[in-house]
Amino acid sequence: MDRLDFCLSVEGADGLDDREWMIANGLAGYASGRLDGSAARRHDGLLVAALPVSGRTILLDRIEETVIPAAGASAFALFDALVEVRLERGMPVWRFVRDGIELERRIVMPWRQNTTLLSYRLLSGGPDIGLEIRPWMHFRGNDGPADQPLYPPVLSWHQGGRIEVTQGAFPPLRLAVRAAAMSLVLGEERTEAAFYPIEAERDYTARGPVWNPGRFMLRLGDGGAELIASAEPWPAALAQTALDALAAENGRRDRLIAHAVPAVRDAVGQRLVLAADAFLFEPRGRFDLAARALAQGDDVRSVIAGYPWFNDWGRDTMIALEGLTLVTGRPDEARRILRTFAAYERDGLIPNNIPDGGTEGVYHAADASLWFFHALDRYLAATGDSETLALILPVLRRIMAAHRAGTRFGIGVDPADGLLRQGAEGYMLTWMDSATPRRGKAVEINALWYNALFVMSGWLAAEGDETGAAQIREEAARVRESFNRRFWNPETGFLFDLIDGEDGDDPACRCNQILALSLPHPVLESERWASVLSVVERRLLTPFGLRSLDPAAPDYRSSYAGDLHTRDFAYHRGTVWAWLIGPFVDAWLKVHPGDRAGARRVLSGLVGHLDEFCVGTIAEVFDGDSPHRPRGCPAQAWSVAEMLRAWANSAP
Repeated sequence: MDRLDFCLSVEGADGLDDREWMIANGLAGYASGRLDGSAARRHDGLLVAALPVSGRTILLDRIEETVIPAAGASAFALFDALVEVRLERGMPVWRFVRDGIELERRIVMPWRQNTTLLSYRLLSGGPDIGLEIRPWMHFRGNDGPADQPLYPPVLSWHQGGRIEVTQGAFPPLRLAVRAAAMSLVLGEERTEAAFYPIEAERDYTARGPVWNPGRFMLRLGDGGAELIASAEPWPAALAQTALDALAAENGRRDRLIAHAVPAVRDAVGQRLVLAADAFLFEPRGRFDLAARALAQGDDVRSVIAGYPWFNDWGRDTMIALEGLTLVTGRPDEARRILRTFAAYERDGLIPNNIPDGGTEGVYHAADASLWFFHALDRYLAATGDSETLALILPVLRRIMAAHRAGTRFGIGVDPADGLLRQGAEGYMLTWMDSATPRRGKAVEINALWYNALFVMSGWLAAEGDETGAAQIREEAARVRESFNRRFWNPETGFLFDLIDGEDGDDPACRCNQILALSLPHPVLESERWASVLSVVERRLLTPFGLRSLDPAAPDYRSSYAGDLHTRDFAYHRGTVWAWLIGPFVDAWLKVHPGDRAGARRVLSGLVGHLDEFCVGTIAEVFDGDSPHRPRGCPAQAWSVAEMLRAWANSAP
């Protein structure tokens, strides 16, 4: 790939019905759909606003556009004339040609506004071309069912080319048009037949209701036309034209690329830098946290784990932090994220997730707190920010103390060997948290525990607490000895996935063992690195990441498809996870120092994937078997972050 942008010429529907687009607004709001102009998922919409109380809400679901030529020619649906789709700096552009008329349509979301602007530019065809726009809407949470009852919205106000639509407690949806000439034809319509084809594939309800208040009739002059959809007050909604907003957003994206580390300023790296930006957001509804941050001269920041349905997850955030913020040259964002999550610590735990629109965390994760140590270590290595370390150190002490003494969900150190165990009835506490029970001592949890002890001893020593540092060094040495004695399986030449589990020790060949050598401070003895890497490469490596289970295992599932129960069972039983490409490259470079070309070859599949599925970003998971169809969340933070980090680390 030698270009930053994506372009697809259209022949019929080829290449459109399996590709999607998505842009975000820095608040966790977004706009998304298929390249063919349709809404493919119940989560899709042209304005999915991030609202302080209700969370992400689909306000504008879709629009119908009809081109009305000069007198004597037949009107046609705009997307029936589609000939080309481009993504320029990650933002979609559609080109349409029919009967001598050529039109271009662009979409942009102004940064940190719940606003979407669509612009229409007449490239050829004369000045008397008309455009009819019918806006269809359904005020519902973005993860709500497609057939959620639609209580009729109310057209509460209209004047000229502007209208306000309200429903219940939701803020008004404000719609406006700008054109050479326009009129508004009122007349409510409702249909129960809005169709979301990907929901049918996933065995969810795929049809539901949408409503529209009427239609805008526009004349496309030399200046084109635009549609504004916004949840902001009118002055903010109308502050910029679509062209002004597009110029501002292009400038912002150019600056993002310029700030990234030099190793990712090639075409692939630039696309990944822009993809990473979508996941960093300012959570506007967490007022108490924002007030505390403001008092410290800071702001609240977090990471959306994936679009369109995930919110901010502690584990995902800490894994993704280095790629999303440090490789991209945004250490201030990293600092804000770390301080934000530190403020959520309870009983020695960093939250597993923070519900959409919520202010309190959910804490059922054994590894989020350990990944927090890793993320802070990467941040401090990049910045040397002793002030942030001093601020967070009391939180780190509480986490360490709670893990020694034992905390929620059976998370705590086993005094017999110093290893960390976890497990509580009804909870799955590792990252394999869907229908894969792993109560006991998990291999990656203890690799992370050792890594956390190692970095904590250094931080305490730097703060002058040599007694505390010495105690933790002793703990770390004991963990390392126990780990290498207990997790190594001499019969297989790789590591047990779990020891002291409900069914004893688990010899399954899983991806988790790669963390025992990939982390900055590996717990696994170096003479065993090559053996583990070789097994993982032969049995688990694919062009898109690592399988979660060896295909030879009886429980292996080759495809992540079907209904929810079937998908949950397959989620960690063979499904490929893209984020694990980062740890694999780290391990590769430890076993093969200097072989960056070999590491770069491992990434070639994900480079090609940037032109597939949700174009310009990376999916959550892929099928275990070839051709490894992308599945799950179409835009996943840790997938992008770890690919970006691996791309930087493998640069020539």
